Amino acid sequence: MRPRTVLAAATLLTLAAATPAAAERPGEPGPESRLRLTVSGGDHTWIRGVELVCPPAPDTHHPHAAAACADLSAADGDLDALPGDPHLCTKEFAPVTAAATGTWRGRPVAWHRTFPNACEMDARTGPVFRF
Repeated sequence: MRPRTVLAAATLLTLAAATPAAAERPGEPGPESRLRLTVSGGDHTWIRGVELVCPPAPDTHHPHAAAACADLSAADGDLDALPGDPHLCTKEFAPVTAAATGTWRGRPVAWHRTFPNACEMDARTGPVFRF
């Protein structure tokens, strides 16, 4: 092989190794982003849930899917890092537990937090648990 051919081949191999096979655009979740979201009342007296698929499908059941996906994308799937929707809440004690299980960009997610009330949950998690 000629030296230029070897150099060109080595360069292409280096670039191919450095570029992920399925490159994602920054801020866009991959096809593996699917979360089952639930919210339950104290002592599990009630529960509601929905599946969130990102990017949102046209037949999604999450009422704020686009905003929820955008917030999750900004937090890179870390529900503790959601930007939320900071607002004032009363000091009412009516605990609610929010939970998320599934995958975010191929990584497993198993998360749950108990908040003093639904308003506090909404302030911390924003549109993700608004359903």
